[in-house]
Amino acid sequence: MKGSWRAGAAVRHRIASYVCPQLQIQSAPSPTRWRRHIATSRSARQQILSETSAPWRESAAKMQVFEESVMIGPELLTFETGKLAQFAAGAVVCGAGETKVLVTVVSDERLDAGRDFMPLQVEYREKSYAQGKIPNTFMRREGAPKERELLCGRVIDRSIRPLFPKGYYFETQIMANVLCSDGEQDPDILAANAASAALALSDVPWNGPIGVVRIGRVDGKFVVNPDMDTLSGSDLNLIYSCTAERSLMIETQAREITNKDFTAALKLAHSEASKLIEPQRRLAAKVGNRKRPVQVVKVDVPVLEKIRGLSEEHIKAVVNNPTLGKFERGKALGKAMENVQDILKKENDEAALSRFSLGFDTVKKQIVRENVFQKNIRVDGRSLTDVRDLYCEAGIYPALHGSSLFSRGNTQVLCTVTLGAPEDAQKLDSIVGPPKKRFMVHYSFPPFSVNEVGKVGGLNRREVGHGTLAEKALVALLPPEDENFPYSVRVNSEVMASDGSSSMATVCGGSLALMDAGIPLKSHVAGISVGLMTNVDAETGEIKNYKILTDILGLEDHLGDMDFKIAGTKKGVTAIQLDIKLPGVPLHILCEALEPAYVARKKILDLMEKEISKPRDTQRQDTPRRGTIVIQRESIGRLIGPSGSNIRHLQSVSGARLTVGEDGNVHIISRSEKSFKVAKSMIEALVGREIIVGETYTGTVSAIKDFGAFIDFDGGQQGLLHISEISHEPVTAIADVLSVGQQITVLCTGRDFRGNLKFSRKAVINKANAEATTTIPVLAKVTQAITQAKKSSQTFDLTAERITAVLTAGKTQLQQSGVEKRQSEDSPSMSEEKKISSKASPKKLAKPGAEKQEKEKTKKDEPKILMVMKVLHGGSSKKTASDAGAEKQEKEQTKRRQKQKVDGAGHEQKHEKACTEKQTTAEIGAIYHVTIEQIRKSGVAVKMETGASGVLKTGKGASTSDYSVGDKLKVKCVSIAPKGRPSFELTKLVL
Repeated sequence: MKGSWRAGAAVRHRIASYVCPQLQIQSAPSPTRWRRHIATSRSARQQILSETSAPWRESAAKMQVFEESVMIGPELLTFETGKLAQFAAGAVVCGAGETKVLVTVVSDERLDAGRDFMPLQVEYREKSYAQGKIPNTFMRREGAPKERELLCGRVIDRSIRPLFPKGYYFETQIMANVLCSDGEQDPDILAANAASAALALSDVPWNGPIGVVRIGRVDGKFVVNPDMDTLSGSDLNLIYSCTAERSLMIETQAREITNKDFTAALKLAHSEASKLIEPQRRLAAKVGNRKRPVQVVKVDVPVLEKIRGLSEEHIKAVVNNPTLGKFERGKALGKAMENVQDILKKENDEAALSRFSLGFDTVKKQIVRENVFQKNIRVDGRSLTDVRDLYCEAGIYPALHGSSLFSRGNTQVLCTVTLGAPEDAQKLDSIVGPPKKRFMVHYSFPPFSVNEVGKVGGLNRREVGHGTLAEKALVALLPPEDENFPYSVRVNSEVMASDGSSSMATVCGGSLALMDAGIPLKSHVAGISVGLMTNVDAETGEIKNYKILTDILGLEDHLGDMDFKIAGTKKGVTAIQLDIKLPGVPLHILCEALEPAYVARKKILDLMEKEISKPRDTQRQDTPRRGTIVIQRESIGRLIGPSGSNIRHLQSVSGARLTVGEDGNVHIISRSEKSFKVAKSMIEALVGREIIVGETYTGTVSAIKDFGAFIDFDGGQQGLLHISEISHEPVTAIADVLSVGQQITVLCTGRDFRGNLKFSRKAVINKANAEATTTIPVLAKVTQAITQAKKSSQTFDLTAERITAVLTAGKTQLQQSGVEKRQSEDSPSMSEEKKISSKASPKKLAKPGAEKQEKEKTKKDEPKILMVMKVLHGGSSKKTASDAGAEKQEKEQTKRRQKQKVDGAGHEQKHEKACTEKQTTAEIGAIYHVTIEQIRKSGVAVKMETGASGVLKTGKGASTSDYSVGDKLKVKCVSIAPKGRPSFELTKLVL
């Protein structure tokens, strides 16, 4: 019991020390001392609580709630306090519609000795319950903050930090938690306003409140606090925070907005944001919290003057020497600081030593500003508008997809570009906004860039913020995401050396690298940082004088009052970020700073365009390739394979990524040209090549019918080669020209109404060059026949070329006696062979008497040629009964085709077809004469003149009783069933 009492007493001691620090309890008292202490100090504690706590904090059970609201744009913004988080120094729920954000404020009351900065911590969180989801993680819990959460926290931090009293170094924490979201409003604006209201009604010293709004522009008209749908179509996304009189923070993404239009947007934003200030003041007045006494760290005037006297000359000698670089200047100032500190140590001046770092920095700041105001000279000798020396190089590493090196003064940035597949896009698990983004800029600031040793790894708020700023500046110039540019793009920025504005150097280097990668940017993008130095009245805080500095150094950023980063093209601004140290900057100064930034930006863009003025046309071997192959829908399953085994194997071997659509489109994204070719060939081997109308392909004859031949292609695809498309000359029998198993080259001419492929062989055979495609197969067959003929005759001395010429000339008695038979596979028709012979030896035929000599020579060689023909056609040179039957059958087929041709012409003219031959089906749209065979309940069965059966569809208002068996009808074919049975509609009753 005694131990538990001690533990409980310690807890009560800590509670009493926190609630009533004025009691100054040094250690946990004993039970007796504790009771006596509580009894004697109860009245004092009540008095302290009444002075430091608001009435609504005395008891959480009272639930006193205070509310305020204001209309901003189309939405009503509400502020509520008192219901949640009563123990926090300040807690406010800000809402718009069904989106609510809770922000709490707590500030430590103990100050660590030796601290010379304000440790302000801003945490913004979007938990899954706010949108009715469970986290998709292994532990089903939220993890480390996401990029968006870090960026929203930076927006809040940069808006409120300048208004804390100078020298207020107490640790302060602000936490923003999205309670619920309807997806229509971005919670970041609500969180920033709630943070302002929570600070305003808390006891934390703060010179607020502020107002924060978002401005968009749709169709040239500005929109205040647009919803997410409106914002997606806006060419401007401006977040603006301000006090009643001055600007505090700007975060902008735009599509080349002009300075004039941006100035108008700033003025509108200021007028709207100012409306949010008065409701917060009313809310703070209702709560009635008193601010704690301001305890700031400052340097006393006597101490500051003593430090000035010891260090002023040393500092002036350094800052007035423009030949010194960043590190030489830093070492010289560090040595001067050590010398002055040694003097104070010898004098044992503890007061000066305790504030020496702050005092030395103050003196240095005053000397630099004096040079700027009095001489218009900066520490490196430049004028106020000069830009440092520039250097840029595109394609520094050809092995990469894209690369560049950009330098401005001592700031140097190496940028690289990597292209990837659409699936490589970054997935965004945010409450609002798109689910993914395909363009990413990752900014890295390693310690060696400033000659320091530091930790590496993890998400750094500053790196995330700078990378996002460069991303906003560049994304507006990227081509839209469509079939022409489906890639995901990643830009890496490695800061090699930093002396101010490395984020704007990232914009310049990133633009160069994107052009080097061949990405079709509309134009180059460049960025510049503009600084500000002011002369402020110590009593009123009014700015008496100011100077705007173009392209600030790191030292000028540290000692100045503003870092105004502006990126864009020659047409306009694409991204802006404003950070200030003053408790606000007048809006007219910011508008004035836009012009020198534009002048400097044009100078940088001119240099970049000299290096590379447009995206590279030629792609490197290692750059990604993309393409689309169309396969038949029936082949999708074969491509994917059982449980996806085929497509996984294909992707593993080729290294490419495949996306298969339901329509048969297979999208290929590969890392290189070699990978793309491997993937394409594997797909074609698996499911066949894509058959494109107008392209030529090589296939195998799989079947021969009276009306044509069926051609098979790799992957199981098949099409019809009609008999009329085989040759330029009439073909009486397909077997004379083609044979099963023969490989031929055909042209795809289209598809029929069922989607079946149609091909033409004669389209790829040029009449003038027909011999080039037919002589070789004939010569090959003749050569084989000669080899066999020589075995039976020792005196056989004719060459294959001689026999081929005779066969194709058509001038021997072999044609007259009908010795020629159907040619073997790959052999052309006889009419084609005649053409070949006329082209084969024109010089011989041109000589006088050549024709007579040729006849005599042919007659002499006839016995030997007959011997070869016997081998070619099975050993007989006489006309057999089967040959006669074949000739008769060919004549009949020719007559039928001629009659069909005449009938078809008549159908085209009259749109009517009366078939007299037997056919198995009809043609859609054709007119037929039919006879009713049978009347059924389901319809009327009819019979065509060709003997084929069909079904007559009865129209509206008609019934089967209107017809009788034997009626003659004139009908039109409207459809054909899968099994070939046609369906008709009545056009006329034939009496």
